[in-house]
Amino acid sequence: MAPVFHYGTDSLTIPATLSIAAGMQKGILNAESIRRIQTSQSYVAQIVAANKTVYGVNTGFGILANTAISPEDTATLQYKILQSHSVGVGDPIPAELAKIMMITKVQALAQGYSGVQLSTLERIIWHIDHDIIPVVPEKGSVGASGDLAPLAHLFLPLIGLGECYDQGIRKPSLQILNKYGLSPVSLGPKEGLALINGTQFILSFAVKAVQRMQNCLEAADIIGAMSLEALTGTKAPFDERLHALRPYTGNKLVAQRLRLLLQDSAIMQSHMDCGRVQDPYSLRCMPQVHGASRNAWQHLKELTETELNAVTDNPIILGEDDTISGGNFHGQPLALPLDYACFAASEVGNISDRRCYLLLEGKWGLPMLLMKDVGLNSGFMIPQYTTAALVTENKTLCFPSSADSIPTSLGQEDHVSMGSISGRKLNKVLDNLEFILAIELLSACQAIEFRRPLKSSALLEFAHDHVRKYVGFAAEDRIFAEDINQVAGLIKDFSFVQQLNAFAASQGVRLNEGFEEF
Repeated sequence: MAPVFHYGTDSLTIPATLSIAAGMQKGILNAESIRRIQTSQSYVAQIVAANKTVYGVNTGFGILANTAISPEDTATLQYKILQSHSVGVGDPIPAELAKIMMITKVQALAQGYSGVQLSTLERIIWHIDHDIIPVVPEKGSVGASGDLAPLAHLFLPLIGLGECYDQGIRKPSLQILNKYGLSPVSLGPKEGLALINGTQFILSFAVKAVQRMQNCLEAADIIGAMSLEALTGTKAPFDERLHALRPYTGNKLVAQRLRLLLQDSAIMQSHMDCGRVQDPYSLRCMPQVHGASRNAWQHLKELTETELNAVTDNPIILGEDDTISGGNFHGQPLALPLDYACFAASEVGNISDRRCYLLLEGKWGLPMLLMKDVGLNSGFMIPQYTTAALVTENKTLCFPSSADSIPTSLGQEDHVSMGSISGRKLNKVLDNLEFILAIELLSACQAIEFRRPLKSSALLEFAHDHVRKYVGFAAEDRIFAEDINQVAGLIKDFSFVQQLNAFAASQGVRLNEGFEEF
């Protein structure tokens, strides 16, 4: 049984976040976090009682910061902020992402700097534990004063508004509360502002991107090694001594993985003296290209885990007479690495498409288009059209959203991060990358069979055989979309990489040994 996670006092990691979201781990408030929450909330109560002017407690928001709010209207103010800021449009984000938003919001608020009521946090945790997930539109955040619109939608159900998924069915929130015998929460001073200030929308996309991109990077090394085998390429460019001379961590890791994946290959041994001097870059430079993308992924991972444990509210409540109105809600620290990771993921697809193309050329003993009877059959020509289309689509998604800024709130919020768009775009690129890698994997499996009776390494033969459980060799044309979707499913659900890693471990091989934190 997974250990219990203590919101606000334990350090939240990406694996823990995903584990709580999957229902495999339970998050709770312990005595220390409860003490912090109640102390912070008492400071806000004292501020209101003393009629001290503090932004968002007894003032308006944004450009209305200088508008005073009477003590009797402070609760109404918090109710109205959730209503007025619920302006999101577009399709709902996946329920898993909305759940991650709630988990990360609880982690931020439970640290005791936001002045929220314990009962409010307990209600959010109830939503998490019972998988009652709010409906959150995907568009509308500029990623600066926090993810205002998506967070407002996320917390409308607290006050009986908006919609939630209950057992996967979309229903009005009030109907769900009635079903479970619950009443809407009565928000106290500052609570509405605390709920919508923060980067949890950007952060949820970053968490999923880190998980998905790591899987794609692991898959790309395996699939690239299979393509190299099919094309009778050399492993010389992966020599450890070469990469010690340019010691980027990502490059060294990829080179090590390729050496281990190709170890003891009969195919490799069969052409040691073939006279071919160099392989094309898409084979020879996998450590440099895949490795550079690994470096970008690692940067995103590090900053995401910092953000998971950050307080991104405004103002910060340190005491009755000690509040700070700042800009911890600004999404720039994540917007930049999300854009960088977007380029990095796109490049993995770019080089994968080039290997797909090499497999079709009919060189080095392979039949043209990876089929013996072409003319009547088109072979694997058209799947590469799909990789070409997806690669170009990814390139169009690489414009850095963080390079743009449009002033909001009548100029009070005059620089915004657009990090919400950065996070969404990265995950779209990863959608396409999973299909690109699937097509290369299909092509490499097809090509390797033309090297029989020679065998590749034990690890790559396992990978080949695993794919063949789902998709067979193509002696003639068929509806390749069905094959692509089948193999893409093995990448999307992480099983291709997980099964290969498990087999490698059973053989005493640890592909990432020495680089476990990378």
